[in-house]
Amino acid sequence: MAVITHDRPTGSFGNRLAVWRAGLARPALAFRSQPEPRSIGLFARGRQIVAGNFLFAGKLVQAPGTVIWDVAAPDAAFSAEMHGFVWLDDLAAFGDGAARKRAQDWTQGWIARFGRGQGPGWTPDLTGRRLIRWVNHAMLLLQGQDKAAADAYFRALTVQTHYLARRWSRAAPGLPRFEALTGLIVAALALEGKAGLVRSAIAALARDCRSEVDAEGGIPTRNPEHLLDVFTLLNWASQALREAGRDIPPAVTQAIARIAPTLRALRHADGGLARFHGGGRGIEGRLDAALAASGIKAPAVQGRPAMGFARLASGRTSVIIDAAAPPEGRAGGEAHASTLAFELTSGRRPMIVSCGSGQPFGADWQLAGRATASHSTLALDGSSSSRLGKEGPEFVARAMVTQVQMAQDAGGHHLSVAHAGWQASHGLIHARILTLDPQGRRVTGTDMLEARGAGDRRRLAAILAQQPEGIGFAIRFHLHPDVDVALDMGGNAVSMALKSGEIWVFRHDGIGKLTLDPSVYLEKGRLQPRAARQIVLSSAAVGFETRIGWTLAKAQDTPLAIRDLDREELAVPD
Repeated sequence: MAVITHDRPTGSFGNRLAVWRAGLARPALAFRSQPEPRSIGLFARGRQIVAGNFLFAGKLVQAPGTVIWDVAAPDAAFSAEMHGFVWLDDLAAFGDGAARKRAQDWTQGWIARFGRGQGPGWTPDLTGRRLIRWVNHAMLLLQGQDKAAADAYFRALTVQTHYLARRWSRAAPGLPRFEALTGLIVAALALEGKAGLVRSAIAALARDCRSEVDAEGGIPTRNPEHLLDVFTLLNWASQALREAGRDIPPAVTQAIARIAPTLRALRHADGGLARFHGGGRGIEGRLDAALAASGIKAPAVQGRPAMGFARLASGRTSVIIDAAAPPEGRAGGEAHASTLAFELTSGRRPMIVSCGSGQPFGADWQLAGRATASHSTLALDGSSSSRLGKEGPEFVARAMVTQVQMAQDAGGHHLSVAHAGWQASHGLIHARILTLDPQGRRVTGTDMLEARGAGDRRRLAAILAQQPEGIGFAIRFHLHPDVDVALDMGGNAVSMALKSGEIWVFRHDGIGKLTLDPSVYLEKGRLQPRAARQIVLSSAAVGFETRIGWTLAKAQDTPLAIRDLDREELAVPD
């Protein structure tokens, strides 16, 4: 889950008072029925936590034999991940005796140190996140424990549940509010005698489903991974209500039904999510598990963008394009200048990618990851299509989409899309036409820079009078680090070998200069950005219309079907 908190500073009088009042409630002594684990962790990450390697929010602290609460958190994001307890999922996935002992000891340690309202974990979204894990992994946490430890666990669960019943409204709308409300519903319905706490939370969840999930199954941040988080939380809340014999509000079931086909549209051929606007690909298998749990069979959105993303898919190939302006306002704090960028996955292998979110690697990387040059699209030299102001994390100038057309015929799947991100500054519209053939073996692309109106032409002419060499631009195709790439045909083409054995070839119409340049792949769960390569077509706009054509095609001897079962685990430090 994303680490976003929006409560008063931890340790504030309001928090302490809410925890104190929650502590006056009669503690639950047991669960109404035995909870089942629903959240998914990573075996490899659990193994590393047991070994004392704590990798949270892109920072690694190596402290073998150290209690997690004695680890010095390098920053607030690291601390938030500690107190959110998502690492319980990983320890449960590892599942041996050492993992169980750490899960139990560290949970009891949290109760002793922070259970009275101390520390940075007392915000509604973190409390909701923590409660979900404590309930999900109750068997892991209680197995073999004595009565004193079990009583402390249930007393702490009770306090946090009553705290959330008073403070959930302090969470910001969107993902933080959904985490707080779901945590309250899951915990209150699981504990004996606490079901009365959920009435206002159920009503609030229904309201937020109506206000935060739009008619087409999207959310304001346009972050695909956030959408999966919201979908997963709504599934968990619905399951808790169903198992307790409570009615599920129609607004909740309708939101789940709207989101499912949108997520399918944002899913690449390998099962991972498109990586845009701060989101990652998601934990392996989590998207499929959430879709299965929802019971919604509706297919991916067809013939129109889903949450602003257009999907072209045939054969083994998926192409997902950002076909909308970046989000604005509070939803745009992590938005990327990625309008008209695309990603391409062939079978189980990502090939053309976005660099990704640099947030786990610090402020400089976060800023770099948001730039147009970090995406597979066209960028003018030194200028992103959407631009930040001097204050605040939101874009003050956004690349508004002026045209979106999707079609399908015997020639394949077609998309025509344009944005006006450089119209005010340069008089230029960027238009992109993409076609994916019916077999998924060839993508044909055309990128255009056009000054269409009289005012735009005057603006461009004034710039060209000062820059007779033209306005430089580059079309970038960032490659996944696993792609083996080389210049071919005397520098006029690029060959790309995937680990599946597929060979793809990039060619262009000869107008631009073709180079292979360094790039990076910013991946959550790693210590450093991964080195990668990018194909760059560079040229200059010297008139009212500049047009460059290119193709991405499988080599002729690449078979239609390839057996590709080799997938590496997420690399984690030893």
